[in-house]
Amino acid sequence: MCIMTNTQYLEAVEWLFVQAPNYQTDGQKAYKPGLENITKLCAFFDNPQEKIQCIHIGGTNGKGSTSNMLASVLQESGYKIGLYNSPHLIDFTERIKINGKNCDKEFVFNFIQKLKNLPEDIRPSFFEFTTIMAFEYFYQQKVDFAIIEVGLGGRLDSTNIIKPLVSAITNVQLDHQNILGDTIEEIAREKAGIIKNNTPIISGDENETVQDIIKEKAEEENAQFIDASLLKTDFSSDLKGNYQGKNIRVVVALVEELRKLDITITGNNLEKGLLNVHRNTGFIGRWFEFSKDPLTICDTAHNQAGLEQVFAQLNSIKKHKHVILGFVNDKKIDDVMNLLPENSDFYFAKPSINRGRDPKEYEDLLQKAKINYKISNSIQEAYLSAKQECTKGEMIFIGGSNFVVGEFLEKNLEISR
Repeated sequence: MCIMTNTQYLEAVEWLFVQAPNYQTDGQKAYKPGLENITKLCAFFDNPQEKIQCIHIGGTNGKGSTSNMLASVLQESGYKIGLYNSPHLIDFTERIKINGKNCDKEFVFNFIQKLKNLPEDIRPSFFEFTTIMAFEYFYQQKVDFAIIEVGLGGRLDSTNIIKPLVSAITNVQLDHQNILGDTIEEIAREKAGIIKNNTPIISGDENETVQDIIKEKAEEENAQFIDASLLKTDFSSDLKGNYQGKNIRVVVALVEELRKLDITITGNNLEKGLLNVHRNTGFIGRWFEFSKDPLTICDTAHNQAGLEQVFAQLNSIKKHKHVILGFVNDKKIDDVMNLLPENSDFYFAKPSINRGRDPKEYEDLLQKAKINYKISNSIQEAYLSAKQECTKGEMIFIGGSNFVVGEFLEKNLEISR
């Protein structure tokens, strides 16, 4: 085992990104031709995913919140919980957690050294690298359960190699159409690809078309279909987005299925777990209150359905708003223009990643929308400008992309604490 410095760790993670980018840009409908690579990769490491008990969470929106809520509930129940989420906001190790603690950096560094020496016939993607890393870490750390969030889609996602105790699909919305398909039906079939033989599947989507596709796949796999959208619950959470009510119902349904497997989770565990997600898992970025004065909210919603819900909640707050937004290249900006919150000044900036989109490329749409806006050179510059112009009784919102929120928090979270 190597003893590493922080510089070596950062260089190793950078190698991971450079060698295997986490997004393909060739426009193909299927982002991987199959599960062959991840199958070979897991076999090379003696299939750690077969030695841990997993719960699989998919969906367009809400899978991160749902998986973190469930992790918190299971932690309150006394279990050691592995949690695999993506993307990270600040540090790579956020993707792999045990009981709210980020993956050990030394493990990441040493595991990357092994990845550098893979056989020639295994050429993984970035996400396949991180997925096997999570499986191996959870196995080595002897977790009781591992909650695995689908990366993108479902059927061809590298997490789909697991055989879970139970699976859930939070909802299906239009997102990543260049990869998953142009219609809700096509995307729903990709999401439904996580359904396994004789494994209960929970659906949180109220759309009958989506439900029918998930039910049809469940019948094919002899899997019990549970409609979480019908549940009535009084539970609340410290995750304060209005949209979290639907995710809570999925979590309650997951808990019911786990109880059927003789996994002990009391009503008190469920209630406390939902109320202490931030404390138990360190989860941030979903209607996250960064500060009270001025009121500053971050949310990573980035597709049309997610932004509709977040902007609707913003509209319900009767304050003048300073809204900082940034997008990536595949974002249909004209769709977003129709959703923008009212009573707002806007600040647009490019997220500092290769896929970040320069606002000057869509400034004609900003002009056509007849909004009061500024274009800034960075997310931080936009935030400082908004903060300067924000007067008493007004608020700030930061969003449009995971990368925007991550960039903002990386610059400002430690300063605020």
